Amino acid sequence: MNSSLANARLYGILDLGYVEACNAARIVEHMIEGGVDLIQLRGKGNSISKLADVAAALHDLTRKSSTPLIVNDHAEIAGQVPVEGVHVGQDDDSIELARRKAGRAVLLGKSTHSLEQARAAQREGADYVGFGPVFATPTKPEYPPVGLADIRRVHAEVTLPIFCIGGINIDNLQSVIDAGAKRVVMVSALLKAHSIVDYARCATDMLA
Repeated sequence: MNSSLANARLYGILDLGYVEACNAARIVEHMIEGGVDLIQLRGKGNSISKLADVAAALHDLTRKSSTPLIVNDHAEIAGQVPVEGVHVGQDDDSIELARRKAGRAVLLGKSTHSLEQARAAQREGADYVGFGPVFATPTKPEYPPVGLADIRRVHAEVTLPIFCIGGINIDNLQSVIDAGAKRVVMVSALLKAHSIVDYARCATDMLA
């Protein structure tokens, strides 16, 4: 297993639906200072060239702290910017196609919304999976929550690093950990926090 993944606990997503691109660098600095282990750039509806520009600027920051930067959906960005990984959804490229588009060795993650999808992502050769949404989330209203019950089962049946995602915040994080989660993704809770640094530190302490 990739060492940066093996030790990763808190995965932060910088979603351009919540954050202006001009503020992205400052937010990433706060995420890094707060101890976020992996950072994903997500920008639905943005052009690939704009996302590549933002990724390049952010990578200058993440590289200094050895924090892997993952781009969402568009594996071809990894051919232009030295990001560490690519994340695909169920309706995006296959893992194999994403690897081909990236044109080099990168981490490849896949979003999964059921045990079967998580098993399939492992068979397909993903490096990690996102599993959720655990709770209802405004970011993915089209997916019904998987709830807490399957968290232990997915950890028993899938050997990849599993990042639980979907509506997770400081208030419900302990229930997710108690259900068997070792790694979580935070999006809106982290991005809207009064202090991203303090919020991330609190989460990483709970996950330690």
